[in-house]
Amino acid sequence: VQLQASGGGLVQAGGSLRLSCAASGITFTNTAVAWFRQAPGTEREFVAAINWSGSVADYADSVKGRFTISRDDAKNTVYLQMNSLKPEDTAVYYCARRSPRYSGNYFYGERLYDYWGQGTQVTVSS
Repeated sequence: VQLQASGGGLVQAGGSLRLSCAASGITFTNTAVAWFRQAPGTEREFVAAINWSGSVADYADSVKGRFTISRDDAKNTVYLQMNSLKPEDTAVYYCARRSPRYSGNYFYGERLYDYWGQGTQVTVSS
């Protein structure tokens, strides 16, 4: 069972990156998936989530209008398109699958998520 996050890297401010989260051994079908991030010396924070059907997405205020989360269930993969990146976006980004025990469009709280990826580093230079 594994969530593999990829796509991170070093980018200049104003640039773009697309993160991918591919699941193996488990399915994203009928579950919500989220991205969180953790900068050095800070707690992990919610970034974005998408519901089971892809019809609802939620974002942290700090990334609204710049980041877009999407999913491709045929590929068992969730994406995070990050545009207009800022130095404060620098962090390790983690994807997570919300436990099928939970439904609805509430995505906050790490306790809701049962599987986590290993993280991918995003560094934005000024």
